[in-house]
Amino acid sequence: MWEIEIDKSKCTGCEECVGSCPAGVLKLVDGKSEAVDPDECLGCETCMGVCEAEAIAVSEI
Repeated sequence: MWEIEIDKSKCTGCEECVGSCPAGVLKLVDGKSEAVDPDECLGCETCMGVCEAEAIAVSEI
């Protein structure tokens, strides 16, 4: 199982992570990225790789 932490103060709302997530875990909510279905996370860290603001951390729990 994976935990997705998003630092909303760093998130710019660019939606790069939303478009890159193969599992559809992330959505834009009120202009910020949010993990709406974290149980589906594959742990691929693609969202971290595309986030230029370094607002996302994915860790195994």
